[in-house]
Amino acid sequence: MSAKSAEAIAADPRAENRLQNDSRSTDFPSGFVWGTATSAYQIEGAVNEDARGPSVWDRFAHTRGTILDKSNADIANDHYHLFKQDVQLIKALGVKAYRFSIAWPRVFPEGSGSPNPKGLDFYHRLIDELLANGIEPFATMYHFDLPQTLQDRYGGWVSRDTPKAFADYAGYVAGYLSDRVKHIFTINEALRFVFLGYGVGPDAPGLGLSGRGLNQVLHNVALGQGLAVQAIRAHGHGGTKVGPAENIVVCIPAIETPANIRAAEIATRELNAGYLTVMLEGRYTDGFLAYAGKNAPKYTADELKIISSPVDFVGLNVYTPNHYVVAADNPAGFALLPFPAAFPKMDSTWLRIGPEAMYWAPRHVAKLWDVKSIYITENGTSAKDDPAADGNVYDVDRIMYLRNHLTHLQRATSEGIPVRGYFLWSLMDNFEWSDGFEKRFGLYRVDFNTQARTPKLSASFYREIIERNAVV
Repeated sequence: MSAKSAEAIAADPRAENRLQNDSRSTDFPSGFVWGTATSAYQIEGAVNEDARGPSVWDRFAHTRGTILDKSNADIANDHYHLFKQDVQLIKALGVKAYRFSIAWPRVFPEGSGSPNPKGLDFYHRLIDELLANGIEPFATMYHFDLPQTLQDRYGGWVSRDTPKAFADYAGYVAGYLSDRVKHIFTINEALRFVFLGYGVGPDAPGLGLSGRGLNQVLHNVALGQGLAVQAIRAHGHGGTKVGPAENIVVCIPAIETPANIRAAEIATRELNAGYLTVMLEGRYTDGFLAYAGKNAPKYTADELKIISSPVDFVGLNVYTPNHYVVAADNPAGFALLPFPAAFPKMDSTWLRIGPEAMYWAPRHVAKLWDVKSIYITENGTSAKDDPAADGNVYDVDRIMYLRNHLTHLQRATSEGIPVRGYFLWSLMDNFEWSDGFEKRFGLYRVDFNTQARTPKLSASFYREIIERNAVV
């Protein structure tokens, strides 16, 4: 290498690195799906166009004191009008897949009843544009934007009527779009929208339930997931695959010993018992029922069968470790360690830096439930992302975060853990729920006054990873 000519290196600045890497096999499996992701309410805007109905987030964002910067998503990224431009941003990254969500109130303005053909037509056009540019569409049926009419009529997911309405909506959409969309995610991050929207209250609809009421909501959402799986299978075209996208509670062995690893597996099963575990096992764990006691949800054996309808894959949204775990001599078999005050964080205070979560989350899911196909449906970080004097955004903090997470993901795939693809959150800065536009997660910086999109340094980093199919 020391004899390599300066002229040759100058002609191809990456040649030396490539030569150094030639001796190793490809870091990720052949056919690994590289993608990026967004959600409807966070980017589409056009909330009052083409007969779209209001969602719970429309009302919530217009309620005083709910959004950090007093903004709303009435316009957001104006993706509804700029989607062709945004597809070119996706294409420029070199990704071959795009995960987007369908706005339920755009298709069914009243939540149920008569569908809105103009709303569905937007997704037809988006999907056609993606396919024309060699990008495979992965659709999500629910990403927090419940039709406000269902919240007013039933109390939202408090009622079992909402899961039934969701299944009707999901089956209808699958019937029309699954000729071109072969991967459908049902519900995104049930744990988040239930506990933050119906429990603690910083997300829409901003309720304050607890105890049995909150556990019942989570059960109803799990029921909606199962009913939607059945509806999509009944109405979708042949070859349609379906599964959830969940922000699993990630439990990591503090030290990799056999005892601690087993403790982390037990903790993962129990701390996800109210949603993912019951979905994949068809029963609530004894530990969950004992802990809930009189606050356990009411359910029937038939509902458990519906909830555990077989899925084709499991999507995992992985951002941060939830718990470090050690084995313990107690009835649970594990202990959760406290996070020190000095534990490192990214720009968002909740986003602790623990890239090993990207290894342990899919490993636990594959081991505990014998899941054969896993997608990382979200992973990314917020950053300040202020432009430098030359106008560029040098988000080396995001690059650090992604490089470390992807290194642990490569460890997982190299050990045979069946992760089939990765969707980076997010394609571009957008409306980040109760944070408004204050937190930026995108590979492209968005000026929300002009709608100009500018690639950050991380966009080049991700493009290079995709090109090499390896961590760089």
